[in-house]
Amino acid sequence: LLTCILTCNGNLPAQTNFVFLLVDDLGWTDLGCFGSQFYDTPNIDSLCESGMKFTQAYAAASVCSPTRASIMTGRHPVRVNITDWIPGRPSFAVKEARFHHVEDRDNLDLSEVTIAEFLKLHGYRTFFAGKWHLGSQGHWPTDQGFDVNIGGNATGQPAGGYYSPWKNPTLQTREPNEYLTERLTSESVQFLKNQSTKQPFLLFLSYYNVHTPITPYRKRFHQFDEKAKDLFQDEAPVIAEHNAQTKTRQDNAAYASMIAAVDDSVGTILETLDRLHLRQDTVVIFFSDNGGLSTLRTPGPTSNLPLRSGKGWLYEGGIREPMIVRAPQVTRPGSVCDAPAVSMDFFPTILELAGLPPSPQLHADGKSLISLLKGERPSSQRTLYWHYPHYHGSLWTPGAAIRAGDWKLIEFYHHDKVELYHLGDDPGESHDLHARHPEKRESLRRRLRDWQQQLNASMPEPLAG
Repeated sequence: LLTCILTCNGNLPAQTNFVFLLVDDLGWTDLGCFGSQFYDTPNIDSLCESGMKFTQAYAAASVCSPTRASIMTGRHPVRVNITDWIPGRPSFAVKEARFHHVEDRDNLDLSEVTIAEFLKLHGYRTFFAGKWHLGSQGHWPTDQGFDVNIGGNATGQPAGGYYSPWKNPTLQTREPNEYLTERLTSESVQFLKNQSTKQPFLLFLSYYNVHTPITPYRKRFHQFDEKAKDLFQDEAPVIAEHNAQTKTRQDNAAYASMIAAVDDSVGTILETLDRLHLRQDTVVIFFSDNGGLSTLRTPGPTSNLPLRSGKGWLYEGGIREPMIVRAPQVTRPGSVCDAPAVSMDFFPTILELAGLPPSPQLHADGKSLISLLKGERPSSQRTLYWHYPHYHGSLWTPGAAIRAGDWKLIEFYHHDKVELYHLGDDPGESHDLHARHPEKRESLRRRLRDWQQQLNASMPEPLAG
């Protein structure tokens, strides 16, 4: 398929570089520029001031692997059949499960064409560092279009921890007690230094931070520990979320230090682009793969308020992400976009920014964001879909969701119920309107089911008895 596309469209010259910064489990309000009063992110805030901030950007899933697949392919997780984190949580491990485990792929099929493969065939040098979590050996980044892979493998969290010695088959220890994010940043900087000015590149830096195990970044932990002691003298209250509990305050010093490590890294990358005179030719994209971990059997390490819940859940706190794009000569510094965007959109957007032809047969579910990046208003409302038919450690149970305009409906199969919200009036999803607006409820349910049937989505099957 890709050979045909190249033959038909030609190998157009492409000179725009791309740096994609993907953070793991970063919540929507975990940055200063998105409202945090406790975490400290001056470098990311500076990136935000120099580019466009998206206030309603979404991950295609509330967990990592499906969203990562959607970024790589421009296709919905249902379409690539990766709907849970790899390998997922079987139903037999869930007390009081009502449904069988929905089987999906445990790797990104090699037949899928990734953004790295597409760019590489158009003359790009491609580099990956950090968390991959899209399959075991044979399905690593170098099998999916990346020339270089530093640290990417099957695991979803840092094997061996954040400090060396690691237990990572694609990352060898150089120094004792080396910090993972610092090492990945150093490798990324070295790649930039080695780049030929005549060859465009894609640098994909995929942080393991801020995924568990929550581990203090020693260089920055003390300042947040002191800050927490000064600001808080009591335990934060929690909010009940079905059978789980949600954290209501950002006050975890260890988690704050892990965010600071990412911010330090972003600062180093941006400074390197400036020093190497690459800034004007390089698009920088900043994103997270799912919401912050706030909702568990006991509260998680961060809070996504005013959004509801967190990672694993299809409430806004689990799927709405901090997104920043700096595209020289395209985005206006300090601009804000309130239109919805979703992780499948990166593929076609990158192609258009690179001057390459669109390939909708590949990025079937993505839409170029160029008009939004230029500050134009969207021509029509979008409909977005989420399908998460699995049980998750956050105590989420199988369900799905649809957003059409400002209306959002969530189906909870395990609980035999639906909830309906108007995000324009109620972004925190605190007022369930399903009984008050039955026509809207049924209309959205039909649209969700029609979409699931169209994509042949795997639905949960009840356990016998």
